[in-house]
Amino acid sequence: MFKEQFYEQLKEVAAIQGSPGHEKHIVRKLVDLFEPYSDDLEIDHMGNIYAYKKGSHPGPKIMVSAHSDEIGCVVRDIDENGFIRIERTGGMLEALMIGRKVNVNGHFGVIGVKAGHLQTMEERKVVPSIYDLYVDVGASSRDEVSKLGITIGDPITYISELERFTNTDLICGKAIDNRSCCILLLELFKALDEKEFSGTVVGVIAVQEEVGLRGAKTAAYKVNPDFAFVLDTIPCADTPDSMGTGYPVGIGKGPVIPALAGGAVRGNIMSAQMKELIVQTADNEKIPIQLAVMSGATTDLAAVHLEREGILGGAITFARRYSHSPVEVANLTDFEQGLQLLKSLILSQNDWGSMSFI
Repeated sequence: MFKEQFYEQLKEVAAIQGSPGHEKHIVRKLVDLFEPYSDDLEIDHMGNIYAYKKGSHPGPKIMVSAHSDEIGCVVRDIDENGFIRIERTGGMLEALMIGRKVNVNGHFGVIGVKAGHLQTMEERKVVPSIYDLYVDVGASSRDEVSKLGITIGDPITYISELERFTNTDLICGKAIDNRSCCILLLELFKALDEKEFSGTVVGVIAVQEEVGLRGAKTAAYKVNPDFAFVLDTIPCADTPDSMGTGYPVGIGKGPVIPALAGGAVRGNIMSAQMKELIVQTADNEKIPIQLAVMSGATTDLAAVHLEREGILGGAITFARRYSHSPVEVANLTDFEQGLQLLKSLILSQNDWGSMSFI
């Protein structure tokens, strides 16, 4: 039942346009979904959502967060013939953009591609720069584009419906990063409706993760939690082009716990006590997990753990294939196990509420 419900909810929210700085439509939808299961709910000026779930006993304030934005582009310029030039907002890769269907501020468009018949042999070997790419929205002039209501700075995102592979728990589509964890957080709130726990859980849906973890930074400052768990999806290495890279993480093998994520500046080394807590809880509940060191990717925890006087936090992440593409692939079983791990952590926090550095 969890997998079917999770898939249907994710299919709905993944389809909604919401690139960095343009999350208003997805924020509005998530507010509607969270309100029935929240004791209180707020939205700040950036678009971060704060959903509060109060426990039956006094205890710590625990922040559990996911980000709502997806990778995308914005309109950079519109030429006299109605073709739109673009700038990226997040990890859009040129090699994956050519010939794709896109949503331009609510209007259908395609990223143009020079016909193979007209390309030279050298052009066929080269991926064009994003500054050479353009979007066709079916207009023949700058004025026609303007009449559509498209202006400089408007959002552009992939059109790619979430689908399920035949007879498996694998799903594929855009914005699995990170709408999947928004729905996982929603499922946690639903599950806590039936449970007694101590303290307060603050569910945060943060904006602008894909352009520098911006929403999470302000959210962590506002919430000032005792502890934090960040939910996200991360790249994996279980396909023919990535096996043997020394990063043995794959889909369908359980949640991924990044002991280290990100580079020397924008990253996080998970505290030993938080790592031990997550690993021990997973072991007690017989939940498979994957420990990982992922220097090439990061999560909102990199921003969260540096706020105020430092916030003790951990990341619980989920492997995805074909990262930052319109065909990201993930496994529903991983999210089901992630929910079990999150519930166990929240319900057992009487045993770790006094956790400190030493």
